[in-house]
Amino acid sequence: MNTSLYKFSENVWIKHEKSQSLEDDKANLVLCFGSKTMLEIDSIYSTVKSKFPSALISMCSTAGEIYQNDVYSDSLVAVAMSFDKTKIEAKTINIKDYNNSYHAGIGLVKKIAKENLAYLMVLSDGSLVNGSELVKGLSTQINKDVLITGGLAGDGADFQSTLLGLNEQPKEGEIIAIGFYGNNLTVEHGSQGGWDIFGLEKRITKSTDNVLFELGGQNALELYKKYLGPESKNLPGAALLYPLSVVIPGASKPIVRTILSINEEEKSMTFAGDVPVGSKVRFMKSNFTKLTNAASQAASQTSLKRKNQPDLAILISCVGRKLVLGEKIDEEVKAVSKSFNDETLLAGFYSYGEISPFNEGGDCQLHNQTMTITSFYED
Repeated sequence: MNTSLYKFSENVWIKHEKSQSLEDDKANLVLCFGSKTMLEIDSIYSTVKSKFPSALISMCSTAGEIYQNDVYSDSLVAVAMSFDKTKIEAKTINIKDYNNSYHAGIGLVKKIAKENLAYLMVLSDGSLVNGSELVKGLSTQINKDVLITGGLAGDGADFQSTLLGLNEQPKEGEIIAIGFYGNNLTVEHGSQGGWDIFGLEKRITKSTDNVLFELGGQNALELYKKYLGPESKNLPGAALLYPLSVVIPGASKPIVRTILSINEEEKSMTFAGDVPVGSKVRFMKSNFTKLTNAASQAASQTSLKRKNQPDLAILISCVGRKLVLGEKIDEEVKAVSKSFNDETLLAGFYSYGEISPFNEGGDCQLHNQTMTITSFYED
């Protein structure tokens, strides 16, 4: 496996010094993470294609771009990969062609060959797609032994629309699946939050898909405002700083759900993933130290079974973490790099949702407010 990392800004390509000696025309796969402003440039796909003429090119809008130890907000980061023994196949669909996100997940994975599939990366529209339903659909078609990770595209902190593209100019509604095939690739994952739980446990008594109306028979929005106290005047923006811990019926572990918007007229709250009736809910908050420590732990999780450091790590962290960390956002990424002894190439983005199993395995889940890391080793 040969990898190179680039940043494209002000019409100039900058190659990171940690990159390997990969020639641009030898790249098999290029993952591009860029601000929506960058991806809206009419020539952006042709610009990337002219630099990497032989590669599959995936493009995804972000709430922040990760370029080794730095985080940017209006650039395009590209990680180019060449595999010696691993085959790559990529497919895409648009959510507008399906009745719902669940069926979109099924339709997408049906396009992917299953024989010798070692790992599946999924990058999805973060505005029109219900991430948890998408993941459920994906999981119905993939062997449980095959790891699935990825994330939902971002749009800064605006939550208006997101853009993705596979071998074409990015557009709204796209969902991309990239399959990695063969026995020579090992992919590990880690996912950590670092948030504290506070307040009494409540049960969801009224909801529809990802829209929450009542907790314990009380209006959920009013109850949420009560817990936030003075911070409630900063809604909806403050909601990213206070996510919910949700234990879905039948599950043993909580998942984190980010509030994407609130509706004052309906007195409802809309989340990045489903919040089913009967789920147990508690409020969450965090601080700088716990978030950065969690990022380091997620990195360590991906290298527990290996003596060597990974060739490449893709980092997908949540926009809510970026807002909490503020000007210190680089510290989260530096903590990851340090866990890899500063030997691993890092690229990724800040998202509207992270896709991965729990650290202990099991079915793939949609997470919010985590640092999720996928590490690659090719033997």
